[in-house]
Amino acid sequence: MATKNVGKTTVQAVEVPAPKLSREEYEKELRRLQTKLCLVQDWVKATGQRIIIIFEGRDAAGKGGTIRAITERCSSRVFRIMALLAPSDREKTQMHVQRYLPHFPAAGEVVIFDRSYYGRAGVEKVLGFCTDEQHREFLSLCPPFEKFVADNGIRLIKYWLEVNEAEQARRFDARIEDPLRQWKLSPTDLESRRRWYEYSRARDEMLDATDTPWAPWHIVRSDSKRHVRLNCISHLLSVLPYKRINQPEVRMAKRSTKHAYDDVATMKGRRWIPEAYKS
Repeated sequence: MATKNVGKTTVQAVEVPAPKLSREEYEKELRRLQTKLCLVQDWVKATGQRIIIIFEGRDAAGKGGTIRAITERCSSRVFRIMALLAPSDREKTQMHVQRYLPHFPAAGEVVIFDRSYYGRAGVEKVLGFCTDEQHREFLSLCPPFEKFVADNGIRLIKYWLEVNEAEQARRFDARIEDPLRQWKLSPTDLESRRRWYEYSRARDEMLDATDTPWAPWHIVRSDSKRHVRLNCISHLLSVLPYKRINQPEVRMAKRSTKHAYDDVATMKGRRWIPEAYKS
């Protein structure tokens, strides 16, 4: 919410929510954007691009759904999703970023981190999983580390998804009520509700320290799941200088009849599963 002066009066400008998208409108636009992501995929493979996309944000901000929207029409060999588990006892003794480095992209790859080394600036800071000294050290060392990554030719794109408090509460309630989504709830998720402002302060410290010209943070409003997915993909396409790669014309190959035999008959008597659903 912003303010502006009108004469001698200060008027508070109310943010106008984005118009609702029907499912038909959303799916049509999503398909259009995903088609362009397939062009990005061709460009990445043909030119040997190395790209890292980092997704951070509030709990229940829609990171997983946005990542699925980006990757569902692309090859998992090109668009790889990394969502690392909590560090093992051995990993806890390593440098903080060390366990992320093996997952960095080689030529022709896009690696999407669903949560990343920035956990030190968020959940680890708020819940006391790291010391204050380790937190300060991370914020100090992260910009030069990312400068090294960028100077090495890796494109580094960082998104922070911001959901408002009321919408986060609604999504948590939906997860509690829906057995298909209860797996998304964790003790740290529920703790984030109680420590809302602590997370806000940690977020602000992180953005102040690590928003740099070579690795800027892009903030995405995520109160609407459909809008955040479309807006994020649209922005991602805008920051990548991809070009259409001409592909050879694809034609259906004719089936050879050489060595033909009754390959249907040989499947009789095999262990077919029961057809509970039939077309």
